[in-house]
Amino acid sequence: MPQLSLPSVVLVGCLVSYVSPAWSQRLLPERTGVTQVFMAQNTSEKAKSTASGVPTGAEVTIEEWVVPTPGSHPHDPLATLDGSIWYTGQMANLLGRLDPRMGEFKEYRLKTPESGPHGLVADKDGNIWFTANFKGYVGKLDPKTSEISEYPMPDSRAHDPHTPVFDPNGTLWFTVQGGNMVGRLVPATGEVHLVPVPTPHANPYGMAVNSTGIPFFTEFGSNKLASIDPQTLQIREYVLPHADSHPRRIAIASDGAIWYSDYTRGALGRFDPKTGEAREWPSPGGPESGPYAIAVLNDFVWYSETGITPNTLVRFDPKSETFQTWPIPSGGGVVRNMMATRDGSLVLACSGVDRIALVEVK
Repeated sequence: MPQLSLPSVVLVGCLVSYVSPAWSQRLLPERTGVTQVFMAQNTSEKAKSTASGVPTGAEVTIEEWVVPTPGSHPHDPLATLDGSIWYTGQMANLLGRLDPRMGEFKEYRLKTPESGPHGLVADKDGNIWFTANFKGYVGKLDPKTSEISEYPMPDSRAHDPHTPVFDPNGTLWFTVQGGNMVGRLVPATGEVHLVPVPTPHANPYGMAVNSTGIPFFTEFGSNKLASIDPQTLQIREYVLPHADSHPRRIAIASDGAIWYSDYTRGALGRFDPKTGEAREWPSPGGPESGPYAIAVLNDFVWYSETGITPNTLVRFDPKSETFQTWPIPSGGGVVRNMMATRDGSLVLACSGVDRIALVEVK
């Protein structure tokens, strides 16, 4: 596999902090001024009327860092076990790593121009795998050496690999959105196998693997969820109750339930693969709120509303069926993906405003 060692750059990022207004008195004194200035510059009366915090239940602290390369448009974030936050700088053709403790960034330039890195995931050895959405390959970065390996798609129709995930056996699965396929990559051999999705123009998008190793994914171009059998590679589709549903991303809870963001209907959905039952709740921001990124943290569901300004972070309690909402301090600029960390926080990619966010939950 051809490899290239590329130079990397270490930079110190700019940090801004935000605490939900109901608890602003909990800020450390040295950060209070920063927060006040930030809020004065970035919160308009319109923003306050379209998205506001609800001071019940959880408390959150949101910290954001401006990425070093302007116009990177970080697409997906990744929290690794060492506490780092990685991201794909889709429009700058790079992968980035943030040390949130020091505020330091390190950027890794990709060797193929205009690769359009989209999704990313870490393997057990700490390598960072990513999908090259513009150039039709899956890549692997070795952070220790900066070496990048590329695994091209065996079919030219699979031109836009999208969301990658590892199963418990170390096999990499990924969606191919416009190519309308699901892919499997065996890291030990580099073999790539592609499986067409039965529904035409289904636009397979978000993907997650459940506790038994079965990959589930959304069909953003239809009103369906789907799964693929890891052994037989048979795809099973699940039709959602509303014909106008377009599920975008998914997250899986400890009970095996599939939570999905219904982007076009402005709803949060829950699908039970065991019973086939699906339920949806209207999102607090309304039918045009554009739910997008989603994660499950301690069986609470967190997601972003990207159709409103500023974008919001939403928490849903499945037991009480209640919501909480906080505005993203920078506005978000479309929070396209998020991930729960091992220590109970969330990481977000604020694409349109070139920021990476860390949400501490109390």
